[in-house]
Order: sequence, then C-alpha cells, then structure tokens
Amino acid sequence: MTNETNEAARYKAKMAKRKALQDAEVASKTIEKGLLIVNTGPGKGKSTAAFGLMLRALGHGWRVGVVQFIKGAWETGERRALDAFGEQIAWHTMGEGFTWETQDKARDIAAATRAFDKVKELMADESIRLIVLDELNIALRYDYLPLAEVIATLQARRSDLHIVVTGRNAKPELIEAADLVTEMTLVKHHFTAGVKAQEGIEF
Repeated sequence: MTNETNEAARYKAKMAKRKALQDAEVASKTIEKGLLIVNTGPGKGKSTAAFGLMLRALGHGWRVGVVQFIKGAWETGERRALDAFGEQIAWHTMGEGFTWETQDKARDIAAATRAFDKVKELMADESIRLIVLDELNIALRYDYLPLAEVIATLQARRSDLHIVVTGRNAKPELIEAADLVTEMTLVKHHFTAGVKAQEGIEF
C-alpha cells in the first residue's frame, strides 16, 4: 500500500469517526423553541448579522419585523433591498438618530418608549416569526427603557417567536436571559485609519 493510499484511508477513517460523533450530537438536540438572540460587542457587524438571519427567515417564507431604536431615517441599503419583500416585512424606524445628535434625553426616552410599544404590537402579531430589535442595547445602556420590564416582555414571547437584539454594551441581565449571545470583537477597523462610513458597507 502506498503512502498516498495509507493517508487516504486514515483520513477516511478519521472523518467517519467525526461524522458519527457529529450525527450523535445533532440527534441529541430535540428542543424546538423561539430564541432570544443578542448580537453585541465593539466590533462591526451586529446589525448586519441580524439582517442576514432575517434574510434566511424570509427565504423560508416567514413574516418578519424590524424595530430600529436609535437609527433615524437613514436611507440604508438593507432597507431598500428588503423592501422588495413587501408585506412579508413589517419595518419600523422609530429612532431620531444617535443620542449625541438629539442631545435631549426626554425626547430620546419618548422615542424609545414608542419603539418598544411597537415591539409589543409586533410580538402580538402571530403571523410574525422573527423580530429584529436594532440597537435596543443602546436604548437600555442609556436607561431610556426600564430594563426589568424589557427583559420580562421578551421572555414572555410566545413559544415560536425568535427575537434578535443588537447593539454594543448589552446589559448583563439581558445576556443572562438570552439563549444565544454573540460578541463581535474589534480586531481592526478602517474608521481609525480615517476611512469614512461608506454606502454599501456601513449603510
């Protein structure tokens, strides 16, 4: 038997063993439930990942919702692209811009409260199976909404509803309540090298 034949046989045996372990692991997972997902951390890509998940859900014919807490009426590429799905998406941009732009806490609290009222409305719509709460973590960080009430509301979601929360600095209590938490780690960012926010990349 040649070295190449030996190597191929070893590789095949290794992958067969790995497949058996993987198949057993997958077979052991039997619970199906709506997830509370948190995308946080200082790295870029939190909302982008949430919209990618939403695109996957749309591909399966799901009806989905989006509530944007902080971002104002930006013309974003994802909004334009996803408009093609029509009534399959309930999209609500409720923020008035980043906090340093409004400089009015009472106004920011009022906007966040209206946005969370919209979240509760979407949660009650049984045709919606996934909701993205874009930048909710920012609203919670600045105490625009009562944290305990927000978490209790999200935990009381119906059993088949998935919710994705985005934004840096997720509160520890929200992380504890979540089923899945991903932290985007900043390794390198073009912004620090003087590159501005660009169409198709940042918005």
